[in-house]
Amino acid sequence: MTAPAYQVSHLDALEAESIFVMREVVAEMERPVLLFSGGKDSIVMLRLAQKAFAPANVPFPVMHVDTGHNFPEVLEYRDQRVAELGLHLVVASVPDALARGLVRESPDGMRNRIQTPVLLAAVEQHRFDALFGGARRDEEKARAKERVFSFRDEFGQWDPKNQRPELWALYNGRHHPGESIRVFPLSNWTELDVWHYIARERIPLPSIYYAHEREVIERDGMLYAVNEFVRPRAGEELVKERVRYRTVGDASCTAAVRSDADTVEKVIEEVAATRITERGATRGDDRVSEAAMEDRKREGYF
Repeated sequence: MTAPAYQVSHLDALEAESIFVMREVVAEMERPVLLFSGGKDSIVMLRLAQKAFAPANVPFPVMHVDTGHNFPEVLEYRDQRVAELGLHLVVASVPDALARGLVRESPDGMRNRIQTPVLLAAVEQHRFDALFGGARRDEEKARAKERVFSFRDEFGQWDPKNQRPELWALYNGRHHPGESIRVFPLSNWTELDVWHYIARERIPLPSIYYAHEREVIERDGMLYAVNEFVRPRAGEELVKERVRYRTVGDASCTAAVRSDADTVEKVIEEVAATRITERGATRGDDRVSEAAMEDRKREGYF
């Protein structure tokens, strides 16, 4: 009598792959760091890091590149999670860089583009040689062609034509001093996979990921929350809508979506039915041009 075939679920396979990537980085690199914004993808990455190195503590710090345009719920969650796990948090502050004259405010007020020099300065200051990011290939076309181990030159720049093959799950992290690797353990996950994992692991999230009442304006076909960074323009009407956020970023360019999904199960149903990616539906900074994300990544963006 033969033993029944051992089957691994789709989520278990994704989890195992991500944990393998994280362990590979810690084995190969000297000073890794996990980019942690309090968004759902970085939250899932942090849970994977806990599992990868349990029962020991997570063996690297976390870093938030803070634009100063934050949702209060997300900052509160970030600080709470860091305290719970006893992590070392590095904050690379865009407002501080503006005050010191290292960067200049963009004419449109968005700070996503000026995050890049602040990030690169923090990488140089702390001598990080590997940065875990929560990017996924299903999010956006520039991210769809990125490797799991994404090589960056001594200026932090990404050249999509100069990347290393990744055959048979073999990852080459060799680099010269000053160069670094961006590592994306969630590359093969989808938005729906992330939500299924959040449900399975019962991971708490910032409240803005679930449906709630919020005052918004409609701009360029998207719903922006009215706050200290976004004010109604002439002809824009302030309305109260039931919304939630699919992705969390700079509050000045991250939009909400109309939603009644106030539980993780309802969010999963909603995501399964949608045909627009989370960034396509909610990120104003990606609409600057057809290649907005790729242009930023070439400069050193996440």
